[in-house]
Amino acid sequence: MTEIAIAPSPVLYLAHGGGPLPLLGDERHETLIRFLKEMGPKLGKPKAILVVSAHWEEEIPTLTAGDFPEIIYDYFGFPEEAYQIKYPAPGNPSLARKIAGLLKEEGIETRLENRGFDHGLYVPLKLMFPEAQIPCIQISLMKNLSPFQHIAIGKSLAEFRKEGILIIGSGSSFHNIQAFFSPPTAENRAGATAFNDWLIETCTNPDLTVNERESRLIDWEKVPYARYCHPREEHLLPLHVCLGAAVADNLIAEVVFNQDLMGVPMSAFLWK
Repeated sequence: MTEIAIAPSPVLYLAHGGGPLPLLGDERHETLIRFLKEMGPKLGKPKAILVVSAHWEEEIPTLTAGDFPEIIYDYFGFPEEAYQIKYPAPGNPSLARKIAGLLKEEGIETRLENRGFDHGLYVPLKLMFPEAQIPCIQISLMKNLSPFQHIAIGKSLAEFRKEGILIIGSGSSFHNIQAFFSPPTAENRAGATAFNDWLIETCTNPDLTVNERESRLIDWEKVPYARYCHPREEHLLPLHVCLGAAVADNLIAEVVFNQDLMGVPMSAFLWK
């Protein structure tokens, strides 16, 4: 009997918004809420979801390996309902071990940990896949915040797309907390827009080679206004992992979200 080939799962980089606010119906997140609710059904039903979240950093890439990870309320100062949010998706310890094994074969040391899910996972997934039935795993960023190494991690993860594993980079294409709560200026708005346009160009321009895309993201902080948009790059680096996971098949991203979020232009990218 001939086996039916599984189409490789897509790779998605998205913004998860400010803490739990998308799940609280915050009006500044209306466009993001609508996007996430509409995006989930478009992705079908993956066998499992692997999320690299901006809110977890370790010395080496670390994977959640529990059967039913708890929820981590890793935010402060929100209404009581923010601490009642549930997302009882199962983990997948055997898949976590398999991922760790492949990364080790690729020369990337990893660790397994019985850690819960942070809001970088459950905020977007509760809107995208509200049934919470798909097994989920988180993988951490590395504390060294190396663009090159995070692209390399993504390349090693690419193999799992063939097994129906959806890879999601959960961060934000703009992440300057002070700017979110400061009166906007024309200059800063122009700078944020220019950086957003540069990200779109980097990920979607078909005239760029794989090496050019990688080089641009590795040297991202040389771009004007890069450090204004990302004073610290933990919310950008999930994009590097996603790009790495996509370049194995020379995929070109499409922009699936490009609107203001919390008063700033932001983008989400899908490779399929």
